[in-house]
Amino acid sequence: MEFEKDNTFFTGRFKSVGFAVKGAIKLITTEHSVMVQFSLAVLLVIAGFYFKITATEWMFQTLAIGFVLAIEGLNTAVEKIADFIHPNYHERIGFIKDIAAGAVFFAALTAITIGLIIYVPKFL
Repeated sequence: MEFEKDNTFFTGRFKSVGFAVKGAIKLITTEHSVMVQFSLAVLLVIAGFYFKITATEWMFQTLAIGFVLAIEGLNTAVEKIADFIHPNYHERIGFIKDIAAGAVFFAALTAITIGLIIYVPKFL
C-alpha cells in the first residue's frame, strides 16, 4: 500500500487529527513513564475539582500537564529514533537520549513547582 497525501483542506486536517489521536493513545498505552504521568494528571484534575481551584490555577495546571506530556512524547520519539538508527549502545546516542531525558526533567520540575504553588496553600 502506497501513501497518498490528502491535499484537501478539511479531510487532510481530519486525517492529521486522527494520526495525532492515534499517536497520543499509543504513547499513553505503551510508555510506562507516560502512563504514570497521565495517571498523575488525572489525579490532579480530580484534586482540582475537589479543592475548587480558580480559573487561573486551572490554566497553570493544564499548561503544566500538557507541557510534561508533550515533552515526554518528544523524548520518547527521540529515543525510538535513536534506537532504530543504532540499536546497540553507542556513547553519542546515549548522550542524545540523556539530553532528551533532561528536557523531561526540567518540564517535570516546572510542573511540580506549579503543583506545589497551587496545592500547598490548600493544606495550610
